[in-house]
Amino acid sequence: MANHKSAMKRNRQSLMRRDRNRINRTRVKTVIKKIEAAIEAEGSVEKAQEALVAAVPIIERAATKGAFHKKTAARKVSRLTRKINNYAKSKESAA
Repeated sequence: MANHKSAMKRNRQSLMRRDRNRINRTRVKTVIKKIEAAIEAEGSVEKAQEALVAAVPIIERAATKGAFHKKTAARKVSRLTRKINNYAKSKESAA
């Protein structure tokens, strides 16, 4: 445990940041799960695309706040977009 006043403050700050980052990471995981659920369960391309539009700002905000690196956030958005586009193509070719 920290003994100096500045070290105690640093410890408090790191605990607050840890909680904030955990909240942001959880939000990102939740929106990703919503997109995957929209793809699998509902079978609607429009619902999945709406979920992606709602998810992108949340992922970008998490990167801005420092919960993720900006390239990690970009990779997540890219993979989700690619997954939805492939799903849309498969729906078109099946129809």
